[in-house]
Amino acid sequence: MSGHDRSNRHRRVLMTVDAIGGVWRYAMNLGAALKSNNIEVVFAGLGPFPADDKVAEAGRVGKLVWLDAPLDWTAQTEEAVAEVPRLIADLARREQADLLHLNLPSQAAGMQTNLPIAVVCHSCVVTWFAAVRGREVPPDWQWQYRLNQEGFACADTVIAPSHSHARAMEAAYGTIGNLQVVHNASALAVSDEPKQDFVLAAGRWWDDGKNGAVLDEAAAMTRWTVAAAGATTGPNGQNMRFRHADHRGELSHERMSALTRQAAIVASPSLYEPFGLAALEAARAGAALVLSDIPTYREIWDGAALFADPHRPDVFADAFNSFAGDPQQRAALGRKARARSAGFSVKAQAEAMRSIYSGMCARGFSTAAE
Repeated sequence: MSGHDRSNRHRRVLMTVDAIGGVWRYAMNLGAALKSNNIEVVFAGLGPFPADDKVAEAGRVGKLVWLDAPLDWTAQTEEAVAEVPRLIADLARREQADLLHLNLPSQAAGMQTNLPIAVVCHSCVVTWFAAVRGREVPPDWQWQYRLNQEGFACADTVIAPSHSHARAMEAAYGTIGNLQVVHNASALAVSDEPKQDFVLAAGRWWDDGKNGAVLDEAAAMTRWTVAAAGATTGPNGQNMRFRHADHRGELSHERMSALTRQAAIVASPSLYEPFGLAALEAARAGAALVLSDIPTYREIWDGAALFADPHRPDVFADAFNSFAGDPQQRAALGRKARARSAGFSVKAQAEAMRSIYSGMCARGFSTAAE
Protein backbone atom coordinates (compact mmCIF):
# COMPACT_ATOMS: atom_id res chain seq x y z
CA MET A 1 0.00 0.00 0.00
CA SER A 2 1.14 3.56 -0.53
CA GLY A 3 1.83 5.91 2.34
CA HIS A 4 -1.47 7.85 2.20
CA ASP A 5 -3.33 8.09 5.50
CA ARG A 6 -6.67 6.44 4.76
CA SER A 7 -7.90 6.13 8.33
CA ASN A 8 -10.24 9.10 7.95
CA ARG A 9 -12.11 8.01 4.84
CA HIS A 10 -13.95 5.10 3.28
CA ARG A 11 -12.15 2.44 1.27
CA ARG A 12 -11.83 3.28 -2.43
CA VAL A 13 -11.86 0.83 -5.35
CA LEU A 14 -10.75 1.78 -8.84
CA MET A 15 -12.86 -0.35 -11.20
CA THR A 16 -12.42 -0.52 -14.97
CA VAL A 17 -15.52 -0.39 -17.12
CA ASP A 18 -16.65 -0.13 -20.73
CA ALA A 19 -19.89 1.06 -22.31
CA ILE A 20 -20.25 -1.65 -24.98
CA GLY A 21 -21.38 -4.81 -23.23
CA GLY A 22 -22.59 -6.34 -20.00
CA VAL A 23 -19.63 -5.12 -17.95
CA TRP A 24 -21.36 -1.74 -17.65
CA ARG A 25 -24.42 -3.20 -15.94
CA TYR A 26 -22.23 -5.43 -13.76
CA ALA A 27 -20.14 -2.45 -12.65
CA MET A 28 -23.09 -0.15 -11.96
CA ASN A 29 -24.99 -2.77 -9.93
CA LEU A 30 -21.92 -3.80 -7.96
CA GLY A 31 -20.77 -0.21 -7.49
CA ALA A 32 -24.16 0.81 -6.06
CA ALA A 33 -24.12 -2.11 -3.63
CA LEU A 34 -20.56 -1.34 -2.54
CA LYS A 35 -21.50 2.31 -2.03
CA SER A 36 -24.16 1.24 0.47
CA ASN A 37 -21.33 -0.55 2.31
CA ASN A 38 -19.28 2.65 2.47
CA ILE A 39 -16.93 1.58 -0.30
CA GLU A 40 -16.29 4.31 -2.87
CA VAL A 41 -15.87 3.35 -6.51
CA VAL A 42 -13.95 5.29 -9.15
CA PHE A 43 -14.85 3.96 -12.59
CA ALA A 44 -12.03 4.01 -15.12
CA GLY A 45 -13.65 3.85 -18.55
CA LEU A 46 -12.00 2.47 -21.67
CA GLY A 47 -13.18 2.08 -25.25
CA PRO A 48 -15.93 4.14 -26.93
CA PHE A 49 -17.30 6.96 -24.77
CA PRO A 50 -20.75 6.24 -23.27
CA ALA A 51 -24.04 7.97 -23.98
CA ASP A 52 -25.25 10.71 -21.65
CA ASP A 53 -27.60 8.43 -19.70
CA LYS A 54 -24.72 6.14 -18.81
CA VAL A 55 -22.48 9.03 -17.81
CA ALA A 56 -25.23 10.27 -15.50
CA GLU A 57 -25.78 6.80 -14.04
CA ALA A 58 -22.09 6.35 -13.26
CA GLY A 59 -22.05 9.78 -11.60
CA ARG A 60 -24.86 8.71 -9.27
CA VAL A 61 -22.97 5.59 -8.25
CA GLY A 62 -19.40 6.88 -8.03
CA LYS A 63 -16.89 8.90 -10.00
CA LEU A 64 -16.33 8.31 -13.73
CA VAL A 65 -13.00 9.05 -15.42
CA TRP A 66 -12.68 8.13 -19.09
CA LEU A 67 -9.26 7.07 -20.34
CA ASP A 68 -8.19 7.55 -23.94
CA ALA A 69 -7.45 3.87 -24.53
CA PRO A 70 -9.09 0.91 -26.28
CA LEU A 71 -10.44 -2.38 -25.00
CA ASP A 72 -8.21 -5.31 -25.87
CA TRP A 73 -10.86 -7.13 -27.91
CA THR A 74 -11.39 -4.09 -30.13
CA ALA A 75 -7.66 -3.49 -30.67
CA GLN A 76 -5.89 -4.76 -33.76
CA THR A 77 -2.40 -4.91 -32.25
CA GLU A 78 -0.70 -5.43 -28.91
CA GLU A 79 0.88 -1.99 -29.22
CA ALA A 80 -2.57 -0.37 -29.17
CA VAL A 81 -3.12 -1.49 -25.55
CA ALA A 82 0.49 -1.32 -24.33
CA GLU A 83 -0.12 1.82 -22.25
CA VAL A 84 -3.36 0.64 -20.63
CA PRO A 85 -1.85 -0.80 -17.40
CA ARG A 86 0.20 2.36 -16.85
CA LEU A 87 -2.80 4.64 -17.44
CA ILE A 88 -4.84 2.68 -14.91
CA ALA A 89 -2.04 2.61 -12.33
CA ASP A 90 -1.47 6.37 -12.72
CA LEU A 91 -5.17 7.07 -12.24
CA ALA A 92 -5.26 4.82 -9.16
CA ARG A 93 -2.44 6.87 -7.61
CA ARG A 94 -4.19 10.15 -8.39
CA GLU A 95 -7.45 8.88 -6.91
CA GLN A 96 -5.73 7.34 -3.88
CA ALA A 97 -7.35 3.98 -4.53
CA ASP A 98 -6.91 1.15 -2.06
CA LEU A 99 -7.49 -1.64 -4.57
CA LEU A 100 -7.78 -2.27 -8.30
CA HIS A 101 -10.74 -4.18 -9.71
CA LEU A 102 -9.97 -4.80 -13.37
CA ASN A 103 -12.69 -6.17 -15.64
CA LEU A 104 -10.29 -7.34 -18.38
CA PRO A 105 -7.34 -9.61 -17.52
CA SER A 106 -4.99 -7.89 -19.99
CA GLN A 107 -5.35 -4.64 -18.07
CA ALA A 108 -3.21 -6.15 -15.29
CA ALA A 109 -0.41 -7.37 -17.58
CA GLY A 110 2.91 -5.99 -16.33
CA MET A 111 1.21 -3.36 -14.17
CA GLN A 112 3.55 -1.46 -11.86
CA THR A 113 1.65 -0.89 -8.62
CA ASN A 114 1.76 -1.74 -4.95
CA LEU A 115 -2.03 -2.01 -4.81
CA PRO A 116 -3.82 -5.36 -4.61
CA ILE A 117 -5.30 -6.40 -7.95
CA ALA A 118 -8.54 -8.30 -8.50
CA VAL A 119 -9.09 -9.37 -12.10
CA VAL A 120 -12.55 -10.43 -13.28
CA CYS A 121 -12.63 -12.41 -16.51
CA HIS A 122 -16.15 -11.75 -17.78
CA SER A 123 -15.13 -13.10 -21.19
CA CYS A 124 -12.05 -13.18 -23.38
CA VAL A 125 -11.10 -13.67 -27.00
CA VAL A 126 -9.38 -17.00 -26.24
CA THR A 127 -12.38 -18.72 -24.62
CA TRP A 128 -14.66 -17.08 -27.22
CA PHE A 129 -12.75 -18.72 -30.05
CA ALA A 130 -12.86 -22.08 -28.29
CA ALA A 131 -16.66 -21.90 -27.85
CA VAL A 132 -17.69 -20.17 -31.08
CA ARG A 133 -15.10 -21.29 -33.60
CA GLY A 134 -13.97 -24.50 -31.92
CA ARG A 135 -10.30 -23.62 -32.26
CA GLU A 136 -7.47 -21.55 -30.84
CA VAL A 137 -7.15 -17.86 -31.54
CA PRO A 138 -5.46 -17.19 -34.90
CA PRO A 139 -1.74 -16.36 -34.91
CA ASP A 140 -2.25 -12.60 -35.26
CA TRP A 141 -4.33 -12.64 -32.05
CA GLN A 142 -1.99 -14.77 -29.97
CA TRP A 143 -0.92 -11.62 -28.15
CA GLN A 144 -4.35 -11.66 -26.49
CA TYR A 145 -3.51 -15.04 -24.99
CA ARG A 146 -0.13 -13.81 -23.72
CA LEU A 147 -1.48 -10.60 -22.18
CA ASN A 148 -4.37 -12.37 -20.47
CA GLN A 149 -2.07 -15.03 -19.03
CA GLU A 150 0.29 -12.32 -17.79
CA GLY A 151 -2.67 -10.47 -16.28
CA PHE A 152 -3.74 -13.59 -14.38
CA ALA A 153 -0.20 -13.97 -13.06
CA CYS A 154 -0.11 -10.32 -11.87
CA ALA A 155 -3.47 -10.54 -10.10
CA ASP A 156 -3.84 -11.31 -6.40
CA THR A 157 -7.25 -12.81 -7.18
CA VAL A 158 -8.88 -13.90 -10.45
CA ILE A 159 -12.67 -14.12 -10.54
CA ALA A 160 -14.94 -15.92 -12.99
CA PRO A 161 -18.71 -15.30 -13.16
CA SER A 162 -19.58 -19.02 -13.31
CA HIS A 163 -17.99 -22.39 -12.65
CA SER A 164 -18.45 -23.23 -16.33
CA HIS A 165 -16.45 -20.21 -17.40
CA ALA A 166 -13.79 -20.96 -14.79
CA ARG A 167 -13.36 -24.41 -16.34
CA ALA A 168 -13.20 -22.88 -19.82
CA MET A 169 -10.52 -20.44 -18.63
CA GLU A 170 -8.35 -23.21 -17.21
CA ALA A 171 -8.88 -25.33 -20.32
CA ALA A 172 -7.56 -22.40 -22.36
CA TYR A 173 -4.81 -21.01 -20.10
CA GLY A 174 -3.87 -23.87 -17.79
CA THR A 175 -4.28 -23.89 -14.02
CA ILE A 176 -5.04 -20.48 -12.49
CA GLY A 177 -4.12 -20.95 -8.86
CA ASN A 178 -5.86 -17.86 -7.47
CA LEU A 179 -9.17 -18.44 -9.32
CA GLN A 180 -12.51 -17.95 -7.54
CA VAL A 181 -16.11 -17.91 -8.73
CA VAL A 182 -18.53 -15.10 -7.88
CA HIS A 183 -21.77 -15.35 -9.82
CA ASN A 184 -23.13 -12.23 -11.45
CA ALA A 185 -26.32 -10.69 -10.14
CA SER A 186 -29.30 -8.58 -11.11
CA ALA A 187 -30.74 -5.53 -9.39
CA LEU A 188 -33.97 -5.82 -11.40
CA ALA A 189 -36.99 -5.95 -9.08
CA VAL A 190 -39.07 -9.12 -9.10
CA SER A 191 -42.10 -8.52 -11.31
CA ASP A 192 -45.61 -9.97 -11.57
CA GLU A 193 -46.57 -7.75 -14.49
CA PRO A 194 -49.03 -9.46 -16.88
CA LYS A 195 -47.24 -11.06 -19.79
CA GLN A 196 -47.72 -10.32 -23.47
CA ASP A 197 -47.60 -12.86 -26.28
CA PHE A 198 -44.13 -12.35 -27.73
CA VAL A 199 -40.63 -13.75 -27.51
CA LEU A 200 -37.79 -11.42 -26.49
CA ALA A 201 -34.06 -11.84 -26.99
CA ALA A 202 -31.30 -9.34 -26.23
CA GLY A 203 -27.65 -9.23 -27.17
CA ARG A 204 -24.83 -7.60 -29.09
CA TRP A 205 -26.02 -9.26 -32.30
CA TRP A 206 -22.92 -8.33 -34.29
CA ASP A 207 -21.09 -10.81 -32.05
CA ASP A 208 -21.28 -14.30 -33.59
CA GLY A 209 -21.21 -15.72 -30.07
CA LYS A 210 -24.72 -14.33 -29.51
CA ASN A 211 -25.89 -16.47 -32.46
CA GLY A 212 -28.38 -13.99 -33.89
CA ALA A 213 -28.64 -15.87 -37.21
CA VAL A 214 -30.18 -18.90 -35.47
CA LEU A 215 -32.64 -16.66 -33.61
CA ASP A 216 -33.61 -15.00 -36.90
CA GLU A 217 -34.23 -18.32 -38.64
CA ALA A 218 -36.26 -19.54 -35.67
CA ALA A 219 -38.39 -16.39 -35.86
CA ALA A 220 -39.56 -17.43 -39.34
CA MET A 221 -41.05 -20.62 -37.82
CA THR A 222 -42.51 -19.14 -34.63
CA ARG A 223 -46.20 -18.40 -34.00
CA TRP A 224 -45.50 -15.32 -31.93
CA THR A 225 -43.40 -12.28 -32.80
CA VAL A 226 -39.75 -12.67 -31.90
CA ALA A 227 -38.38 -9.29 -30.79
CA ALA A 228 -34.60 -8.80 -30.84
CA ALA A 229 -33.12 -5.93 -28.84
CA GLY A 230 -29.51 -4.82 -29.12
CA ALA A 231 -26.92 -3.45 -31.51
CA THR A 232 -26.33 -5.10 -34.89
CA THR A 233 -23.18 -3.10 -35.71
CA GLY A 234 -20.00 -3.62 -33.71
CA PRO A 235 -17.13 -1.28 -32.80
CA ASN A 236 -14.91 -2.71 -35.56
CA GLY A 237 -17.58 -2.67 -38.26
CA GLN A 238 -19.05 -6.13 -37.57
CA ASN A 239 -22.62 -6.34 -38.78
CA MET A 240 -25.64 -8.63 -38.95
CA ARG A 241 -29.16 -8.05 -40.23
CA PHE A 242 -32.45 -9.51 -39.02
CA ARG A 243 -34.89 -10.61 -41.73
CA HIS A 244 -37.57 -12.38 -39.67
CA ALA A 245 -37.19 -11.16 -36.09
CA ASP A 246 -38.56 -7.73 -35.12
CA HIS A 247 -35.38 -5.79 -34.43
CA ARG A 248 -36.02 -3.11 -31.80
CA GLY A 249 -32.54 -1.58 -31.92
CA GLU A 250 -30.29 -0.70 -29.01
CA LEU A 251 -32.46 0.23 -26.02
CA SER A 252 -31.83 2.07 -22.78
CA HIS A 253 -31.63 -0.08 -19.65
CA GLU A 254 -35.02 1.25 -18.53
CA ARG A 255 -36.72 0.38 -21.83
CA MET A 256 -35.04 -3.01 -21.93
CA SER A 257 -36.21 -3.74 -18.39
CA ALA A 258 -39.77 -2.77 -19.32
CA LEU A 259 -39.74 -5.11 -22.33
CA THR A 260 -38.32 -7.91 -20.19
CA ARG A 261 -41.18 -7.53 -17.71
CA GLN A 262 -43.70 -7.78 -20.55
CA ALA A 263 -42.30 -10.74 -22.51
CA ALA A 264 -43.94 -14.11 -21.91
CA ILE A 265 -40.87 -15.89 -23.31
CA VAL A 266 -37.25 -14.77 -23.21
CA ALA A 267 -34.66 -16.56 -25.32
CA SER A 268 -30.91 -16.76 -25.62
CA PRO A 269 -29.39 -18.84 -28.43
CA SER A 270 -25.81 -17.94 -27.43
CA LEU A 271 -22.89 -20.18 -28.30
CA TYR A 272 -20.72 -18.38 -25.74
CA GLU A 273 -22.07 -17.02 -22.49
CA PRO A 274 -19.77 -16.84 -19.44
CA PHE A 275 -22.81 -15.95 -17.30
CA GLY A 276 -25.82 -14.57 -19.19
CA LEU A 277 -27.26 -11.52 -17.46
CA ALA A 278 -30.21 -11.20 -19.86
CA ALA A 279 -31.48 -14.63 -18.80
CA LEU A 280 -31.20 -13.70 -15.13
CA GLU A 281 -33.10 -10.44 -15.61
CA ALA A 282 -35.80 -12.32 -17.52
CA ALA A 283 -36.08 -14.84 -14.70
CA ARG A 284 -36.50 -12.01 -12.19
CA ALA A 285 -39.49 -10.93 -14.28
CA GLY A 286 -40.95 -14.46 -14.29
CA ALA A 287 -40.51 -15.07 -18.03
CA ALA A 288 -40.36 -18.58 -19.43
CA LEU A 289 -36.77 -19.17 -20.57
CA VAL A 290 -35.62 -20.88 -23.78
CA LEU A 291 -31.85 -21.12 -23.65
CA SER A 292 -29.08 -22.66 -25.71
CA ASP A 293 -27.88 -25.96 -24.34
CA ILE A 294 -24.41 -24.82 -23.24
CA PRO A 295 -22.59 -25.51 -19.95
CA THR A 296 -23.18 -22.08 -18.38
CA TYR A 297 -26.93 -22.17 -18.86
CA ARG A 298 -27.14 -25.75 -17.63
CA GLU A 299 -25.16 -24.77 -14.52
CA ILE A 300 -27.47 -21.91 -13.63
CA TRP A 301 -30.87 -22.81 -15.07
CA ASP A 302 -31.13 -26.62 -15.29
CA GLY A 303 -34.70 -27.57 -14.30
CA ALA A 304 -35.96 -23.99 -14.70
CA ALA A 305 -35.81 -23.51 -18.50
CA LEU A 306 -36.24 -25.25 -21.83
CA PHE A 307 -32.95 -25.93 -23.59
CA ALA A 308 -32.31 -26.05 -27.33
CA ASP A 309 -29.38 -26.98 -29.55
CA PRO A 310 -27.81 -23.61 -30.47
CA HIS A 311 -27.16 -24.91 -34.00
CA ARG A 312 -30.84 -25.83 -34.60
CA PRO A 313 -33.23 -22.94 -35.27
CA ASP A 314 -36.06 -25.45 -35.72
CA VAL A 315 -35.55 -26.71 -32.15
CA PHE A 316 -35.69 -23.15 -30.84
CA ALA A 317 -38.88 -22.54 -32.82
CA ASP A 318 -40.41 -25.76 -31.45
CA ALA A 319 -39.65 -24.60 -27.91
CA PHE A 320 -41.17 -21.17 -28.57
CA ASN A 321 -44.28 -22.73 -30.06
CA SER A 322 -44.56 -25.26 -27.23
CA PHE A 323 -44.59 -22.45 -24.68
CA ALA A 324 -46.96 -20.37 -26.81
CA GLY A 325 -49.48 -23.20 -26.87
CA ASP A 326 -49.19 -24.22 -23.22
CA PRO A 327 -49.72 -21.32 -20.80
CA GLN A 328 -49.60 -23.65 -17.79
CA GLN A 329 -46.15 -24.96 -18.69
CA ARG A 330 -45.05 -21.43 -19.45
CA ALA A 331 -46.22 -20.14 -16.07
CA ALA A 332 -44.75 -23.12 -14.19
CA LEU A 333 -41.26 -22.71 -15.65
CA GLY A 334 -41.50 -18.94 -15.23
CA ARG A 335 -42.12 -19.46 -11.51
CA LYS A 336 -39.18 -21.88 -11.28
CA ALA A 337 -36.91 -19.42 -13.03
CA ARG A 338 -37.99 -16.59 -10.73
CA ALA A 339 -37.36 -18.77 -7.66
CA ARG A 340 -33.93 -19.72 -8.97
CA SER A 341 -33.06 -16.07 -9.64
CA ALA A 342 -33.34 -15.26 -5.93
CA GLY A 343 -29.95 -16.92 -5.44
CA PHE A 344 -28.24 -14.29 -7.60
CA SER A 345 -28.82 -11.09 -5.63
CA VAL A 346 -26.64 -8.02 -5.88
CA LYS A 347 -26.36 -8.04 -2.08
CA ALA A 348 -24.85 -11.54 -2.11
CA GLN A 349 -22.52 -10.60 -4.95
CA ALA A 350 -21.35 -7.45 -3.16
CA GLU A 351 -20.75 -9.37 0.08
CA ALA A 352 -18.68 -11.94 -1.79
CA MET A 353 -16.63 -9.23 -3.47
CA ARG A 354 -16.15 -7.28 -0.23
CA SER A 355 -14.89 -10.46 1.42
CA ILE A 356 -12.41 -10.96 -1.43
CA TYR A 357 -11.30 -7.33 -1.21
CA SER A 358 -10.77 -7.68 2.54
CA GLY A 359 -8.68 -10.80 2.06
CA MET A 360 -6.45 -8.89 -0.36
CA CYS A 361 -5.94 -5.82 1.85
CA ALA A 362 -4.02 -5.75 5.10
CA ARG A 363 -6.52 -3.41 6.76
CA GLY A 364 -9.60 -4.93 5.17
CA PHE A 365 -12.75 -3.36 3.75
CA SER A 366 -15.12 -2.64 6.59
CA THR A 367 -18.85 -1.98 6.24
CA ALA A 368 -18.50 1.30 8.13
CA ALA A 369 -16.17 4.27 8.02
CA GLU A 370 -13.12 3.66 10.18
